[in-house]
Amino acid sequence: METQKIFQNLKNKIYFPVYFLYGEEPFYIDEITRYIENNVIEESNRDFNQTVVYGRDVSAKDIVDISHRFPMMGNYQLVIVKEAQNIKNLEPIENYVKNPMDSTILVLNYKYRKLDKRKTLYKTLNQSKDVVLFESPKLYDNKIPQWINDRVKLKGNTISPQSAMLLAEYLGNDLSKINNELSKLFINIKPGEAISTEHIEKNIGISKDYNIFEFTKAIGFRNIEKAIKIIDYFESNPSQNPLMLIIPTMNNYFMKVFLYQQISHLPKNKIAAALGINAFFINEYSIAAKNYPAQRIPSIIEEIYQLDLKSKGVGSSESTSYGPLKEFVLKLFI
Repeated sequence: METQKIFQNLKNKIYFPVYFLYGEEPFYIDEITRYIENNVIEESNRDFNQTVVYGRDVSAKDIVDISHRFPMMGNYQLVIVKEAQNIKNLEPIENYVKNPMDSTILVLNYKYRKLDKRKTLYKTLNQSKDVVLFESPKLYDNKIPQWINDRVKLKGNTISPQSAMLLAEYLGNDLSKINNELSKLFINIKPGEAISTEHIEKNIGISKDYNIFEFTKAIGFRNIEKAIKIIDYFESNPSQNPLMLIIPTMNNYFMKVFLYQQISHLPKNKIAAALGINAFFINEYSIAAKNYPAQRIPSIIEEIYQLDLKSKGVGSSESTSYGPLKEFVLKLFI
């Protein structure tokens, strides 16, 4: 079941006997669990009808025993199992799912892992009309800007493509971290207001002018003065701009430039999908593709690889120095 449908049912007080929430991305698993924990049982009845346990502290049999209890002064009892991935043997729960209590809502919060779809546990969960089986897969990096855009939209705001890309580049694919940073923005902007790079700089601390996104753009446009200024800024703020972030981002950028050169004849929407970018940025890659001929890209990527090794201390004592990065950039403009 999709996230939106799950929340819609919960808000309409349509409950299922079992919720099995699993997957490598914990954000939605925790969000659904938190909503159920805070909204299903009235606060006055939670002492009697709400039980929260952790997988490392209980067995599957314990959970089944708790689930077989009847509610007191209410229609339901709620049993939430957090970190259910720590339970060693789920067979008793598998058997319980086949005939669950109608008066119990059992929530299994099973994070950071997939279920083996060949095994009977998955088949039992998937085939039961009493179970909400929800998988939360890890999002690929190229899907993060769109996720940010969708999340902002849910709040009634908008965000520019540059701002979404900037957040994605700096915050990575940890959805909880991104959501926490977005929460800071929502507190400090007006309802319906568009989130700009200025908002991000003021409330999150990511410079709108001196960031990894502007850095790759300066390289693509062969703006040497700006590229060197940004490196100098990175060097003066190393904790916010570590080499371990900058170098892989450069590699990804040139890989996309190279890919663009192979598919530039395609429609814009197909190019954007292949590159994993908003169509807004296609012109940037078009300019970079002209500035860096396809035959040169492989050698650039090899140099980035060597730069990455240096940043990790392989064959160099300058692992934390931005000097090699500056040398690399200067060579690009020769």
